[in-house]
Amino acid sequence: MNARSLLLLAAVLLAGCDDAPAPSAGFAGLGQDVAGFSAVEPGRVLQFPLDHGAHHGYRIEWWYVTANLTDEQGRDWGVQWTLFRSALRPGAEQAGWDSPNLWLGHAGLSGPFGHQFAERLGRGGIGQAGVAAQPFRAWIDDWSLHSTAGEGLQQLQMQAAGADFDYDLQLRADGPLVLHGAQGYSEKSGQGQASYYYSQPFYRVSGEIERDGQRYRVSGQAWLDREWSSQPLAAEQQGWDWFSLHLDGGAKLMLFQVRQTEGQPYRAGTWIGADGRSQALRGEQIQLSPLATTELDNGRRVPTRWRVQVAGHGVDVEVEALQQQAWMGTTFPYWEGPVRLQGSGGGRGYLEMTGY
Repeated sequence: MNARSLLLLAAVLLAGCDDAPAPSAGFAGLGQDVAGFSAVEPGRVLQFPLDHGAHHGYRIEWWYVTANLTDEQGRDWGVQWTLFRSALRPGAEQAGWDSPNLWLGHAGLSGPFGHQFAERLGRGGIGQAGVAAQPFRAWIDDWSLHSTAGEGLQQLQMQAAGADFDYDLQLRADGPLVLHGAQGYSEKSGQGQASYYYSQPFYRVSGEIERDGQRYRVSGQAWLDREWSSQPLAAEQQGWDWFSLHLDGGAKLMLFQVRQTEGQPYRAGTWIGADGRSQALRGEQIQLSPLATTELDNGRRVPTRWRVQVAGHGVDVEVEALQQQAWMGTTFPYWEGPVRLQGSGGGRGYLEMTGY
C-alpha cells in the first residue's frame, strides 16, 4: 500500500497553471470526485509486461521498492526507491507542458549511521520523468529503475542519490510475481474503495551504497510493489500501517491496516509461500498490535515496535524498527524504514506508517 496516495497530493500543489479542480473532502485530499477517471473493478485480468507501465486512465499509481541489505562488516541497511504518478485530469499522456501527469520521486537510506532521504518533483510530457513498459524503465531526472535483461521485471538496476547519500543496486528475481487480493483486485475499505495491486517480493540484491563519502558493498533482499487506483480510500480513513516481511524460512508476508476515524481498522494481507504460491488473508486472521512508540526529533510519536499475528500460518512475531528516526520529511511526510523480526520465526522487512 505505501505512502503513495498521501504523497501524491504534493503533485496537486504543482498544478498552479492548470485548470484542475480542487480536491474534495477525503483522505489526503484525494476526495470522492473521480469523475472521468477509470474505476477499479473486480475481474480485470492483469497483463504483463503491459501493466508494468503507466495507466493513464487512473488518477494515481506508484512503483515502489524497499530493500533490506547487509554490508561486508555485517551491518544492516535499508533502501527505498519510489516513483509516483498523479493525474491532474483524465486523458492520455501527451508531449509538452499540457501533459496531465505530475511525478514525485522519493529515495531513502536507513542504516547504522542514521536515516537520510531525498525528493524529486517533475512534470510529464517533457522527458523529465516517466515510465515505459517494454523494456521496463521508470525515471525522474537522473534517478532510474530499469530492466537490464529482456522484458518484465526479472532483472533491474536501481539508482538514486541525495545530498549526502547515493546507491546503485542490481536486483534479480528468483520467484514469481504475486497478485494481492482477488487476483490483483485489492480492497481497502469494504465500501468499494480498491486498487490493482501486485508485487515482486523475491529479489536478490547486490551493489553499493554511499553515505557521507564512504562507500559500502551490500547484498540482501528487495520487494517491489505496483499499485494504481482512482479512489483508493474512504473519507473516514485517516492513515495506514503497512508491512512487507521476508521470513527466514523463505515465505513472505504483506499486511496492512487502514485506520478509521471511528471503529476498527480495515485489515488485509497476503501469505506468500517460499515456492511463490500465495493466499489472500482476511482481516479476522490478522492482529497488528503496537507495543512501543518513539518520539521523533520533530515531536511526532509513532509506533516502532509491533506484535504481528497471522492465524492459520503460525506467525506470532515482534517487529521492531532498525532505525527509529526513519522519518521521511518530504512535502507530505511519513515514516518508512527497515525492521527486524523475532518470535515464532526470524526475518526482516519494511514498515510504513502514514497519518501520525
